[in-house]
Amino acid sequence: MLSPRHSQPDPRSRTYVYPTRIVWQSDGGAMPEHSDRLIFTFRHQSTVQGQDGCTLRHDGKACGFLLDFGRELHGGIQVIVRKTAGNQPVHLRVRFGESVSEAMGEPNQDHAIHDTVVLVPWAGTAEVGSTGFRFVRIDTVDEGVWIEVLAVRAVFLHRDLEYKGAFESSDERLNRIWQTGAYTVHLNMQDHVWDGIKRDRLVWIGDLHPETMVISSVFGENEIVPQTLDFARDEAPVPQFMNGMFSYSLWWVIIQRDWYLYHGNLDYLEEQRSYLLALLDLMNGYNESNLPAGFLDWPTSPHKEAVQSGLCALVLLAFRAGAQLCEALGEYAMRLVCEAAATRWAERPPSHYGVKTAAALMALADMLPAEKLNTDVLACEPLRNISTFYGYYVLQARARAGDYQGCLDVIRHFWGAMLDFGATTFWEDFSLDWTRNAAPIDELVPPGKADIHANFGDYCYKGLRHSLCHGWAGGPTAWLSEHVLGFRPLAPGCRQLLVSPHLGDLEWAKGSFPTPHGVVHVSHSRQTNGEIATEVNAPQTVEVITSRQLS
Repeated sequence: MLSPRHSQPDPRSRTYVYPTRIVWQSDGGAMPEHSDRLIFTFRHQSTVQGQDGCTLRHDGKACGFLLDFGRELHGGIQVIVRKTAGNQPVHLRVRFGESVSEAMGEPNQDHAIHDTVVLVPWAGTAEVGSTGFRFVRIDTVDEGVWIEVLAVRAVFLHRDLEYKGAFESSDERLNRIWQTGAYTVHLNMQDHVWDGIKRDRLVWIGDLHPETMVISSVFGENEIVPQTLDFARDEAPVPQFMNGMFSYSLWWVIIQRDWYLYHGNLDYLEEQRSYLLALLDLMNGYNESNLPAGFLDWPTSPHKEAVQSGLCALVLLAFRAGAQLCEALGEYAMRLVCEAAATRWAERPPSHYGVKTAAALMALADMLPAEKLNTDVLACEPLRNISTFYGYYVLQARARAGDYQGCLDVIRHFWGAMLDFGATTFWEDFSLDWTRNAAPIDELVPPGKADIHANFGDYCYKGLRHSLCHGWAGGPTAWLSEHVLGFRPLAPGCRQLLVSPHLGDLEWAKGSFPTPHGVVHVSHSRQTNGEIATEVNAPQTVEVITSRQLS
């Protein structure tokens, strides 16, 4: 028996998922026989008896099919075989795709193998793959041989988590968006919180903030977030920057503050004391003249001046977060340092250069009035020049300006358009320009149509390298829980919880929110006089404060 030093349990569950349809199969003399049996039977054990499976024959031409598992998954597949030519192993080519075009083409091979040849046994099972996918294409390789496949099923690796948070409203499109954002982040809760399950299966701490907000709003406190934050901390001892970027170390401070506010785990925060103090001291050594080169998101990166402006706002936000953390830890001297630094950085707001990411961060940092930034920048061509990552901060800034209706419209049309094109998870990036004359990701691309996966993308995510399940894109889920349902912690661990709904054009909204004390349920409905009636059901240890009480 292995000792604990030599073994580690997997916190994830294995669930077997069967395909929902056959998207494509080879034709002519290479057509699979009885391919429908892959859909309507649920085999999990090889046998030499029983009903025949699907037979693939390679008579000078590869024979194969493309399966759709109905939604994005993380894991691999099992191929269950009954018979082969001469009772010998047979080679099969297996291609995973987040889109039909990826599985039908030359899939991306970064971070995980998505196109490989596997040797499958006679009367046995072969398992292959560890990646993000919805579609799988399987083809014969060995000429002159045949194979009878009883079943192909996905091995779905995921954390078996309860969706404690919920959202439902009079707009089914928003309901789907909330659920899709939650599922996108859920899939990326693997060994750590990853950027993407196909590509970028890595810990990028600056990208993590929207994911932690979704986790807090949907699943509540979960060990994977502290484990991920600690991993980034231990990989980059001060004076190194996390992931080699100053802005990402700033995000670590902000995430720590928000995690403490939502969950109130002072023991965990205590473990960060020495690193936090060293990082805050390092931050205090910078000013506008010696600020390291920054990074916000890829679409903003060509605008160097705007990136630095956004970085100034991020520094201010991080110092304010640091002051709050120092207050909780009793580090009053460093709290004063952070407060003085925040005052210094707020005195001279830089230009936003008309760039939405910089303007959004400046609004959230109160460098300039959010209402003016919304009018001048954020609400201008609202569906352009936003990303699935920093789009979350644009939404947050517009909410600060009171433009809740504008936010709902952006969520419906920007994130909703991905659903219109077959998405079951949200993408690394997106532009409505890509949708012109484009085919959805769940169909073969017909002649004359653009391939929305292979033909677009930019920077490091061009073409099929583009991840179609990226955790940072789940921001609308947290936004809808915070601003439509109205949940916002006012004291660490949600001891005080604000419920301040903003329905916009919705007739009603209801849902739930996890706290360390239990789940809080709310229901909001618009009355004939236009006022919102609210019902709250909360644990006794949670003091609920409504917007009326604050006014």
